[in-house]
Amino acid sequence: MSGVVLEQIVKRYGAVEVVHGIDLEIAPQEFVVLVGPSGCGKSTTLRMIAGLEEISDGVLKIADRVVNRVAPKDRDVAMVFQNYALYPHLNVADNIAFGLRIRKVKKDQIVQSVSEVADILGLSEYLDRRPADLSGGQRQRVAMGRAIVRHPEVFLFDEPLSNLDAKLRTQMRAEIKRLHNRLGVTSIYVTHDQVEAMTLADRIVVMSDGKIEQIGTPMDLFNNPVNTFVAGFIGSPPMNQIDAVVGSNDAGPVAKIGDVDVQLPALDALKNATGRKIVVGMRPEHVSITPIAGGSQLPVELDLIETLGSEALLHTHVANKPFVIKADTNGEVMRLSDVTSLSIAPEQIKVFDGESGMAFGHPGTI
Repeated sequence: MSGVVLEQIVKRYGAVEVVHGIDLEIAPQEFVVLVGPSGCGKSTTLRMIAGLEEISDGVLKIADRVVNRVAPKDRDVAMVFQNYALYPHLNVADNIAFGLRIRKVKKDQIVQSVSEVADILGLSEYLDRRPADLSGGQRQRVAMGRAIVRHPEVFLFDEPLSNLDAKLRTQMRAEIKRLHNRLGVTSIYVTHDQVEAMTLADRIVVMSDGKIEQIGTPMDLFNNPVNTFVAGFIGSPPMNQIDAVVGSNDAGPVAKIGDVDVQLPALDALKNATGRKIVVGMRPEHVSITPIAGGSQLPVELDLIETLGSEALLHTHVANKPFVIKADTNGEVMRLSDVTSLSIAPEQIKVFDGESGMAFGHPGTI
């Protein structure tokens, strides 16, 4: 199987640079997800890998071969698009087989390959139907089948689930992951949905403004965000972030939030940081509405409860800033008057520099 390497890749449109010299190495058989807000450069990067966008500067390698000037059809990659890109006048079998016919593959081999792929994707009973007679999920499976049948070295997915409803997205996420586990093909997947990124990826590449902010496993990014951008983008709901100033007490460094001192983790970088402006990060999952031994308590103003069954999202305000708490309901209905404070253990708090936004104590930062 083939790996993909990007070395100082740049994309310019005239004088405007939209991808700023990114470096990324994707191992053979790895499933990597590029995630970020609209306009961050993730789809442009994917299209440069596919050969649909010209690389302005840098080196792109697939299977140790430099492919900057190689035509898309000769890169041995297959792309699944957001809008399916199926031929409406062809049935499922002919849509899947289209690429093989263009390559003049023998007819009996085409029939065998289409049958195998249709079996993998659960499309065998739909081979005579046209795209208009299929559901959105079935159309996306046909688009995936057209990619699979070529046996490419690399799969490229460009937001393939964004046109599906929530239930179908969940089903298709599972199907894509199972497919990757079965085929073991190097896969690069673009999405703006961080839930898709967390559930699908071996590693996630978080992008912003044409740059890579952080690369890591889903749990590494969740537990150790490199800066406030990643902290606010990864996680659902995202990490709460409150402005504060570093102080100290007998137990160590504290964050002064209004009139309350919140105990901070014992990081070496905080020992001489008294008076420094910081951002305190607290995951909704790590905050409790009941006291935690050794934890700090903060008064909250609760103004909305979203009940989700076994858990609820409590929308509160801390120091006049929105703050979300994820709490277990234990099967009971919560009332606004039930919640007046939150508690959090120091080791569950992330600390970021107030000016740069970089994490204290993160390798390679402060």
